[in-house]
Amino acid sequence: MTEQLSDLITTNNKLLEEFMVYLEVERNLSKHTLRAYTGDIEHFLYWLRDLSFADVNTNTIRLYFSQIQVFEYSKTTLARKIAALRTFFRFLYREKIVEYNPADVLRSPKKPKKLPSFLNEDEIEQIFELITPDNPSDARNRAILEVLYACGMRVSELCGLNFGNLNLEENEITVFGKGAKERIVLISERAKKYLNLYLKDFRKVYAVENEYINEKTPVFINSVGYRLNQRSVNKCLEKISEKVEIHKKISPHVFRHSFATKLLEKGADLRVVQELLGHASISNTQIYTHVSTERLKQAYTKAHPRAK
Repeated sequence: MTEQLSDLITTNNKLLEEFMVYLEVERNLSKHTLRAYTGDIEHFLYWLRDLSFADVNTNTIRLYFSQIQVFEYSKTTLARKIAALRTFFRFLYREKIVEYNPADVLRSPKKPKKLPSFLNEDEIEQIFELITPDNPSDARNRAILEVLYACGMRVSELCGLNFGNLNLEENEITVFGKGAKERIVLISERAKKYLNLYLKDFRKVYAVENEYINEKTPVFINSVGYRLNQRSVNKCLEKISEKVEIHKKISPHVFRHSFATKLLEKGADLRVVQELLGHASISNTQIYTHVSTERLKQAYTKAHPRAK
């Protein structure tokens, strides 16, 4: 390796490290997005080889995307890679490394609209009936599912709950969503009943000896007293899905979809649902209106004598 190439690689890697700090500190992006964007730029870096970022133009980037077509990436992945490059070169422009953003003119592929899977109220109740909260594990799992369905929170938000986030007297829970954005979600009386049952009667069985509960103490813990992780919640639902006779995917996110669909079907305002879900854009929430419309169409087709 020549000294010039070695210096270029060192410079490029340093810029990538600075970009990662920028994403984490200034943009406050989630860890998932941070990992994805970093991987996308590292892949682009490897493809560039001995070319400096300052020498990259729009044709270079177009050539890159034409060559990676052999990997048959989905439209969603390609859209993310384009977004990553746009963000990266915007950062380089701000740092005066490049004279313009060569990725700005790229158009993201249109993502196919996929209606989210959801469970109706009868299916939700079938799942709940399988979990009798008479032991620490089932009491915790029942509380988790009740909270997911009642609050519509993400599984990451649920696992991140601390005692300081709970204001059960006012039926409120503070959660931190994507980008550490804070919002308040509401909890139903029924979900609160099961959460209190777990907290008061069963959580102590798993807690570490002489645990001192403060505002940063995790609400949901595993069998050895540590914070419950997303993987454990997913496994819990996988086991339940094996027992229940519902031929649909059952996951924490499906509970979130079910929460939003139910609210809209009961007449909730779209903006209210957006706020409760923590969506940055209302366009993300609007997909649930399509779900509701689809159910209306199915009911109409099934019941109306002249529908067919």
